[in-house]
Amino acid sequence: MMRQFFSTCLRRISHTLGAAALTAAGLALGGPAGADPGIAMYGAPALPQGFVSLPYANPDAPKGGTYVMGDVGSFDSLNPFILKGRAPYWLAPLTVETLLGRSYDEPFTLYPLLAESVTVPPDRSWVEFTLNPKAKFSDGQPVTVADVIWSFQTLGTVGNPRYINAWRQVSKAEQVGPETVRFTFNTPDRELPLILALRPVLEKAQWQGKDFASSTLDVPVGSGPYVVDKFEPGRFISFRKNPDWWGKDLPFNRGRWNFDEIRDEYYADANVMFQAFKAGLIDTWREPNPAKWANSYDFPAVTSGRIVKAEIPDHRPSGINGLVMNTRKAIFADWRVRQALIDAFNFEFINKTLNGGAEPRIASYFSNSELGMATGPATGKVLADLEPFKDTLLPGAISGYALPKSDGTEANRANLRAAVHLLTEAGWQAGADGVLRNKKGEAFSFEILLPQGASDMMAVSQIYISALKRLGIAAHVTTVDSAQYVQRTESYDFDMTQYRVALSLSPGNEQRLYWGSSGVKEPGTRNFMGANQPAIDALIDKIVSSNSHEDFVAAVRALDRALMAGRYVIPVWYSNVSRLAYKADLHYPKTIPVYGDWIGFLPDVWWMGK
Repeated sequence: MMRQFFSTCLRRISHTLGAAALTAAGLALGGPAGADPGIAMYGAPALPQGFVSLPYANPDAPKGGTYVMGDVGSFDSLNPFILKGRAPYWLAPLTVETLLGRSYDEPFTLYPLLAESVTVPPDRSWVEFTLNPKAKFSDGQPVTVADVIWSFQTLGTVGNPRYINAWRQVSKAEQVGPETVRFTFNTPDRELPLILALRPVLEKAQWQGKDFASSTLDVPVGSGPYVVDKFEPGRFISFRKNPDWWGKDLPFNRGRWNFDEIRDEYYADANVMFQAFKAGLIDTWREPNPAKWANSYDFPAVTSGRIVKAEIPDHRPSGINGLVMNTRKAIFADWRVRQALIDAFNFEFINKTLNGGAEPRIASYFSNSELGMATGPATGKVLADLEPFKDTLLPGAISGYALPKSDGTEANRANLRAAVHLLTEAGWQAGADGVLRNKKGEAFSFEILLPQGASDMMAVSQIYISALKRLGIAAHVTTVDSAQYVQRTESYDFDMTQYRVALSLSPGNEQRLYWGSSGVKEPGTRNFMGANQPAIDALIDKIVSSNSHEDFVAAVRALDRALMAGRYVIPVWYSNVSRLAYKADLHYPKTIPVYGDWIGFLPDVWWMGK
């Protein structure tokens, strides 16, 4: 469940470029006297030099105790940085550090971690990081410039594809001082210094003579707060606090990583995991279903006060969550077919049946934020960004696009009639046997691939399949274990599957991984739909090269329009609160980050006590 929850949100974006943040001398953080205490994508960091802790951390939080979480699935590797195998989600965040760390209460803003200072020129054509001389790996060896260069090069060449794009934009990596490394870029991209600052730093010596790209159960050596203690693939992994952790007194870390042990228990099914939570075997539970939250939490641990219920707000974009169509398959290549399948999806009825109608529908990829597309025709800068591609954009990108609404009844007659019209236009007609066929006589049928434990999406799919039968379409669900699901989705071996992408208020280079055209053929990206639009690639370029907040917002809104008009995903619902149940001896700070209950919150700033 934890992995699904994080499978990717900030609101407070500065509207001006601070003169102190971008000077001819560059931007420094942390180290020299008078240096700024952070680096931001736009504007200046919110926290002053010498800050005590992150605003959503309690610097006086007590230390100790064991936090037990649950996860649906399994793992067969301890290398989370490559494509092969499935590694525990929490291995990298708990054991491996980056040069700078991200504050989840600001737009893309970073503060000192392994690096004590960073310098960039006004055009951000290069970046220099100076390491903190106290930084050490868990085996006591110092973190060196050689480790940084080797890590970035290795990740960017044989690591997971998510690391490749940024490394391709590095023309030179060199040591320019005893503890300083410089990366020079070959592409205008204001985000690159921040992207590299968040790359994992591993110990070069550990990997000498080994194949980094091979799946392994050897534990990677990192510099983070925890080390892997014990594990059993398919059952659990335990992380033990490193008593000699070098970074415990850094301002960025004060009040964070308070537990002595963090243990992740694995379950084959979400329902079984929920029963384990009710029995006290795991400590927290995120409830995705509002109806269940309202009606199914009357068990003894809740009524006695041993379990606390909390709704934690957030202000991040909705992201996208739903069923994605793989346009690499001929059956989904025509946008009219995709629109017909969207029309046939009776959201209002499904939402009422499964959620009591409580959740709003995802209206676009960046809805619920200032980055989301506006209704109606594109205007101003958004229109200017889309105009060069008007001949290749799909209908609705410029004129306006909105998801269909039903009357809430199961029949959904008006939308099904619209679907039939589009399918007929695309060359599909129902015969005397009621089966929808194309001109070659091929029946319209497809598979919905789901991982084991995806109970909510299974329920959605079953209702949807019943509606499709009325159109003469035969769809069926196939469930596979987590390993098979990863293998099939990373090689795009599916017709339709569930699709969840969490999006922040600082989108950048990761958008190439989500829907850049290279992902049409390159395995392991998040471009499940096979999006291949010149406009999408160009708009991502504009996002990462924008020099002002206004231009940045316009480019994202234009991208949102191109994605929605692509009709790739049948969106379901989102929530602007996290429904979190937890044991009463667990606590979190009163200040909630703008991301809410997301990355950087649990277990990062929680603690145990009375």
